[in-house]
Amino acid sequence: MYELEVFRSFSAAHQLKGYNGDCAKLHGHNWQVAIVMQVKELDNVGIGVDFKVLKRELDRILDEFDHSNLSELECFKTMNPTSENIARLIYKKLAESMNDGNVKVAKVKISESPNSTAAYYE
Repeated sequence: MYELEVFRSFSAAHQLKGYNGDCAKLHGHNWQVAIVMQVKELDNVGIGVDFKVLKRELDRILDEFDHSNLSELECFKTMNPTSENIARLIYKKLAESMNDGNVKVAKVKISESPNSTAAYYE
């Protein structure tokens, strides 16, 4: 089994409904995203998944989030855009486009600051 990891970032604002504290106010982060992929077999060149493909798929998902108010996006109408929920949403969307029996999303990690990270995996 092989493991590949790709890092990306986006900037966005959010506010947490029902939260008793500063995060209930609109504020922003420079979010860091790491995806971890598992690959069973390499292709004839020796590549599990081209890093360009992984970056392109992740960028496609993150384009919706970048420079937006996450709290106003349709995907967060029924849940708060917490780091945990963002990680799960990216995991699910990435799994839809990438999981194929040989390649599987293993984990998505989100950092809203250098010292705070949430991860989602199944």
